[in-house]
Amino acid sequence: MTGTERRQQLLDIGRTLFAERGFDGTSVEEIAAKAGVSKPVVYEHFGGKEGLYAVVVDREMERLLALVTRALADGIHYREKLEQAALALLQYIEECSDGFRILVRDSHGASGTGSYASLLSEIATEVEHILGQEFDRHDYDDKTSPMYAQMLVGMVALTGQWWLDVRKPRREEVAAHVVNLAWNGLSGLEAKPSLDPRRRRREQERMAKRMEKVAVKQGKAAARADKAERRVRQIETEDTEPTPGVA
Repeated sequence: MTGTERRQQLLDIGRTLFAERGFDGTSVEEIAAKAGVSKPVVYEHFGGKEGLYAVVVDREMERLLALVTRALADGIHYREKLEQAALALLQYIEECSDGFRILVRDSHGASGTGSYASLLSEIATEVEHILGQEFDRHDYDDKTSPMYAQMLVGMVALTGQWWLDVRKPRREEVAAHVVNLAWNGLSGLEAKPSLDPRRRRREQERMAKRMEKVAVKQGKAAARADKAERRVRQIETEDTEPTPGVA
């Protein structure tokens, strides 16, 4: 095994053990034993457990940040950017669960690396730039874009941590619901959110027709109630009028 191959092997083993047991629960002895080498080999490549952990964390942060920033850059419409970014995070969680478990545990102080919070802050900065442009286009106060960026990133990140263990529903469905709340707000939630614009349009058309039918029914009910009320008033008026020829 070449030096490069050995280094990658140690990184893979360390990544798995750190995800399962955390930094403090993992020892150099275990890493070396799993790799079938002696402890000095680990020290030779990384200088110790802290060095190995730092490289693992840095790689995962770079991988996740690249996925999310690329998703934000590739989207054309602002809703699409949000959808793709949410989907990118969930894709990373699904395909790189060990890496995400290491990140959400937060980086160990001895590693000298950034934390999960700092990673989210970097993502929020990217989102802030996009929101600032959108706010300016709508003549909103762009000074609030940093606050909204933190809200959006926090909502997606916490949902991702929850989904890490439950894994239901599918990631596309989770992303659709996250964007549904972020884009429409509680007062305008879509009944069946989807990442597919065509499905959203069909659902919106269906809901519009349904609301039209409800409005028609309500109009008819109101008309019947008004007619009944007029009839009651008419009867009451007739009852109060004096009968002709009666003293």
